[in-house]
Amino acid sequence: MTALAPHLESFLREHLPKERRASQHTCEAYAQCFQLLLCFAADRLKIKPAKIEIERLDAPLILTFLGHLEKTRGNSARTRNARLAAINSFFRYLEYRVPSCLDQSRRIHAIPVKKTDQVLVSYLTRKELQTLLDAPDTSIVSGIRDRAMLHLTFAAGMRVSELVGLRLDQIDRQSMSSVHIMGKGRRERVLPLWKETAAAIKAWLKVRPASGAPELFLNARGEAMTRSGFEYILQKHVATAARSTPSIAKKRVSPHVLRHTCAMHTLQATRDVRKVSLWLGHAALQSTEVYLRADPTEKLEALAAMAPPMLKPGRFRAPDKLLAMLTTAGGKPGYAK
Repeated sequence: MTALAPHLESFLREHLPKERRASQHTCEAYAQCFQLLLCFAADRLKIKPAKIEIERLDAPLILTFLGHLEKTRGNSARTRNARLAAINSFFRYLEYRVPSCLDQSRRIHAIPVKKTDQVLVSYLTRKELQTLLDAPDTSIVSGIRDRAMLHLTFAAGMRVSELVGLRLDQIDRQSMSSVHIMGKGRRERVLPLWKETAAAIKAWLKVRPASGAPELFLNARGEAMTRSGFEYILQKHVATAARSTPSIAKKRVSPHVLRHTCAMHTLQATRDVRKVSLWLGHAALQSTEVYLRADPTEKLEALAAMAPPMLKPGRFRAPDKLLAMLTTAGGKPGYAK
């Protein structure tokens, strides 16, 4: 039996951040996955998590754990697949370090991912977006900060991790004309800023508290803004915006919905999905095609370009006297055929 703890520690602290150069968010997500897995396995095997051997994490136990995530914890199929991806990554790491686990690893790799529904993306209309941007109270420091965050998230189509990790040196503070973003997969992009967005950021920089944190946006304690902190701020302003625009209350507005809103508005303005892909920093154009399915104007243009099929008018005539009698007898008075 091979102890699991030293290999798992090396995987999370050495392999992912140093050899694979995974982001902090990836490392945290993987660590949470194995925390759930080991707690589940310890409960099933009746031993402490630190005493679990690698061989005990076989394919049947992993399958049971994945079912536990969906049924007991209420996780979606996407979350289930993400947990499975983390487990597969760890066992690929083990294949070269513990050759005796090669067959076990192959059995785990054979666990299929679940198909997920390709739902339409949710986004805000121009009126809903404008109401949300106007929701923060700019007479106070936190309101100035919140409006700058909302403006920048929409204008640059930023992920929440990109927003909270944005540093002061990534903003062109001389002309305030562009922002340099380090995106997912270490893909960099430089985007121009609207005058309104630049003005919102300038207003925040004037009142930004002095802090040793290099991040652009700070919380009430003068520390870097967190993901959960921005989500809380967004929900607060969504509730304020819903008072004047009730339609926004019917939508589940998350930080990623602002990114979707940027993509949809860019697509409607440019009619070019390639520009949307470049703006959002997608690795492949396939990731951007989801916005084509959500845009109704694309379907209307296709419908207008096609001629509808012509149907030859006529009515049913019974080929037999008995069928003709049944047709007459079964019809209701005044019924239009």
